[in-house]
Amino acid sequence: MPAGHGRSWPGRTLRRWVDTSATVQVDEGREDRIDWLRAAPFVAMHLACLAVIGVGVSPVALGVAGALYALRMFALTGFYHRYFSHRTFQTSRAVQFVFALIGASCVQRGPLWWAAHHRQHHRVADTPADPHSPRVHGFLWSHVGWFLTPRNFRTDLTRVPDLAKYPELRWLDRFDIAVPLLLAVAMYGLGALLQQVAPQLGTSGGQMLVWGFFVSTIVLFHATVTINSLAHRFGRRRYATKDDSRNNLWLALLTFGEGWHNNHHFFPGSSRQGFRWWEVDMTWYGLKLMAMLGLVRGLKPVPAWVLARAGS
Repeated sequence: MPAGHGRSWPGRTLRRWVDTSATVQVDEGREDRIDWLRAAPFVAMHLACLAVIGVGVSPVALGVAGALYALRMFALTGFYHRYFSHRTFQTSRAVQFVFALIGASCVQRGPLWWAAHHRQHHRVADTPADPHSPRVHGFLWSHVGWFLTPRNFRTDLTRVPDLAKYPELRWLDRFDIAVPLLLAVAMYGLGALLQQVAPQLGTSGGQMLVWGFFVSTIVLFHATVTINSLAHRFGRRRYATKDDSRNNLWLALLTFGEGWHNNHHFFPGSSRQGFRWWEVDMTWYGLKLMAMLGLVRGLKPVPAWVLARAGS
C-alpha cells in the first residue's frame, strides 16, 4: 500500500463489505494476494455452519435448505451463466431482474461481476491470465482462493456493457451483500414463525438460519466452483479444446448440467450444455419449461456441425 493510506485502508475495506464501489489503493504486489480482512465474512459463513451442533436439525429445515439450493443453483446456471455471461437466450427485463435477485442471494457477488469474470475466463482459459486455472495456479487457488484477491474483487464493466446499462443490475452488483442479508433475516423469521404456529415441526429461527442460509449457501458455493477446479481436472474430453475442460457426469448432476464442461468450452453459445440426449442437464430442462410458459425465448440450440464434430 502506498505511504499515507495506512489509516484509511481498514475503514475503506470494511465499507467494501457493504458497498463494492468503495476503492482501496493496493500495491501491485498485493493485487493477487488474499485480502483476509475483506474475506472475513466468507470465512465466517463457513464457521457458522458449525452451529448445526447447537441448533439441531429437522426435516423442514433440510427441505428448505434443499429447495434453496435447487432454486439458487438454477439462477446461477441458467441466468448468471447461460444468460448474463453468454446471452444464449432472451427474456424480459422483469424476469431478468427476478433471477438476478435470486442469483444475488447466492453470495457469489452480483451479476455484472460474475459475467465479467466468466467472459474473461473463456477468453484466456487455462493460460496464466486465467485467474482460476488449476493448470496454472493449482487446485485450491482455482477452487477458493482467486476471488478473494483485490484484483478479482473488482468488476470490469468494459466486459459487460450490454448488462451495465441496467441500473437495477448495477445496484445489485454494488450492494451485493444486501440480498443475502435479507435472505438470512427471512430464514430466521420463517423458523421463528414455524416454531410458534407449528411447534411439531421441530424447527426454530436459529435452526432455519443455519440450515436454510449458511449450510445451503456454503454447499451451493462449493458445488458451483467445482466447475473451475474439478471440471478442469477430472472427466472425458470429447472436443480437443485449447483448455483442460472435461465432461463429468457427477459434476453435471451436482450443478444441474454445468459438468458437461468440455462441451461448453467447445461451443459456449448454446443454451444447452448436455449435447447428447443422455447427458443430464437440469438447467436446460428448466429453461425449456420457462420457454413453454413464455418467460424466456430464443433458446440457442447446439448446431449440427458441433454434434458432427464430436463423433460420440
